[in-house]
Amino acid sequence: MSLKSQRRLAAEILKVGQNRVWIDPEKVDDVEIAITREEIRKLIHEKVIQPTPEKGVSRSRARVLHIKKKKGLRKGPGKRSKSRMSKKETWMKKIRALRRRLRELKEKRIITESTYRQFYKMAGSGVFESIAELERRIRAKGLWRTR
Repeated sequence: MSLKSQRRLAAEILKVGQNRVWIDPEKVDDVEIAITREEIRKLIHEKVIQPTPEKGVSRSRARVLHIKKKKGLRKGPGKRSKSRMSKKETWMKKIRALRRRLRELKEKRIITESTYRQFYKMAGSGVFESIAELERRIRAKGLWRTR
């Protein structure tokens, strides 16, 4: 009762995958007897063997989402840039800003070279969350020079 070879031949003739070959369940006996390509072609002509249509991807969910977005929904905090940024990108953005600010303070001679080096290392180890916190720490330790 195995129709494996018939299904394979039909798939080759129809130029579709084996899963897309439909065999009429009422005419299974006729298909069992068919061994050659010619016999399979005859069954295809008689519509005993047919290719099933391709399945596509439904757009219905996409349409619903589009309507919701037009209404202004689905724009919460989880959809915003910071939440979409990887942890590495977030870190890079933060550390570059901190190092830039430290460099500016050193060049303007607001902090000394040794203070710069100390706080540079601290920034690299993740002590500061923001530039404001960095500056608060410098002032708190009395390392902020006034001219």
